[in-house]
Amino acid sequence: MVSEAGEPGQVHPVIHHRAGVCGKPIAHSLSPVLHGTAYQALGLTDWSYDRAEVDEDSFLPHVASLDESWRGLSLTMPLKEVAFQACAEVSDLARVVGAINTLVRSAADGSWAGDNTDVHGIVAALSEASVGRGGRAVVVGGGATARSALAALAEIGVTEAVLLVRREIRHKTEAVAQQLGISVQAAPLTALADAVDVVIGTVPPAAYPADFQLAPGEGGVVLDCVYGGGPSPLLAAAVLAGYAAVPGTEMLLHQAAAQVRLMTGHEPPVAEMRAALQAALPGQ
Repeated sequence: MVSEAGEPGQVHPVIHHRAGVCGKPIAHSLSPVLHGTAYQALGLTDWSYDRAEVDEDSFLPHVASLDESWRGLSLTMPLKEVAFQACAEVSDLARVVGAINTLVRSAADGSWAGDNTDVHGIVAALSEASVGRGGRAVVVGGGATARSALAALAEIGVTEAVLLVRREIRHKTEAVAQQLGISVQAAPLTALADAVDVVIGTVPPAAYPADFQLAPGEGGVVLDCVYGGGPSPLLAAAVLAGYAAVPGTEMLLHQAAAQVRLMTGHEPPVAEMRAALQAALPGQ
């Protein structure tokens, strides 16, 4: 502990370990709340967590500029695919889905390892919403987060899924689905005509048409992985149709908890993280 600039007599910890979240846009990110709360609860006074607005073009230079105090990075859109270029090692899961949302620095040689905690976050959020195994599933979108959604669905025994996309399903996403053992078909991003057991949204609010609706689906669950871009048309449609509506902050909580474990080596204090997240949400 050393005294630094600030209030007279105030003592600040020396920061030896840094982590942060990168993406664009990033101002809305609640990751600093979650990780900062975890560090405090765990007594990790020499850890700090920041945010940086970084796009695909500036990502690699940004990573290269980080000194040895940086131990981990959380990645959001649009960095989950370009992140492969920064890694010396990639987890099997991240390689299968073609999406990295977590970088962890090796203490041995300073290289970066890529992982994916989005899948864990989605599975945990669906589990807490009492989603059963198998069933009929829909994924809104076809990008990196959609591939993580497919991996999560595979974990809970789903073998068929409809992807709501503007055009055709990306070849990469189709290949991932095949590898996961999920048969996929494309449908337009418009009203969903049939009730299903689970719907997972992976696109921003602006991507939905103004008349987007869901067929009545009492007993089903809708999880919108996206948060912070304004009111969710998907969750609004879910409420009207009788689905249980699960906000993206639930996925965020659980994927961040997994990141804390990977970056610090400590078990995440999920209860404390959840309380801090709820307190930080607008209107709380």
